[in-house]
Amino acid sequence: MADATTYETILWDSPRDAVRRVTLNRPEQANAQNRQMLYELNAALDAAVADPACRVIVVAAAGKHFSSGHDLRDRSKMTDFDQVTVMGGFEQPGEAGPMAVEEEIYLGLCWRWRNLPKPTIVAVQGKVIAGGCMLVWPFDLVVCADDASFSDPVVAFGVNGVEYFAHAYELGPRKAKEMLFTGEALSAEECRALGMVNHVVPRDELESFTLDLASRIAERPAFGLKLAKMSVNQSQEAQGFYNALQAAFSLQHVGHAHNQIVHGMMADPSGAEIIRNLGRKG
Repeated sequence: MADATTYETILWDSPRDAVRRVTLNRPEQANAQNRQMLYELNAALDAAVADPACRVIVVAAAGKHFSSGHDLRDRSKMTDFDQVTVMGGFEQPGEAGPMAVEEEIYLGLCWRWRNLPKPTIVAVQGKVIAGGCMLVWPFDLVVCADDASFSDPVVAFGVNGVEYFAHAYELGPRKAKEMLFTGEALSAEECRALGMVNHVVPRDELESFTLDLASRIAERPAFGLKLAKMSVNQSQEAQGFYNALQAAFSLQHVGHAHNQIVHGMMADPSGAEIIRNLGRKG
């Protein structure tokens, strides 16, 4: 097991018997995900899976907001990290290089987390914006504070949505379209009614409620939990879930390539002001 001092962007602890908690810990940046955070989160999840004393994994976040999405100021290189899903190609010219990067750090890691062989619960407070959804949707159960909200405004940048495109599966097709077309946030209670969220609780009860739920699950046999999770996941896969993710990911890079030709960058620059205006309304 990795020592906690080896992590700079996350924390981990064991707050209950058989429960491991991994906490996003960049509160000053509203837990914006840089590459270091993604790889440290992945390493901590791997360590929890490898620990026979752990039966349930909780993902949480420090501070007011769960995650404000991708950290656009991140200047780290892929060579700074050991890749786990895609073998190279990150420096290829044209759209090939950026596509390989996002196959690894976004779609690849999310799919990997979705298929961890132990039950996972994510505890959410405050805002979850764009790429922040990719730190929620791969996990099995979602418990929200009543102040939580979810948005994906990146259509304003001339692309179809964040790179783990589970919107229609999480929200249903009509609400997914509304979320994407308007960029406006959905409340925790709206998401609970749609089936994306399991529970909504007062903010001061988020931690205790989540840990109580984790403890109840941890009482079940580990192998039975694994088989139950696999069965539900395979039901989604039989409906074409993974193919849908791959198709949407391909369209994401059509959008990036188009923007590169039209605007000289991967995103439509007018989107920044649109999203800022949404933030002012919120």
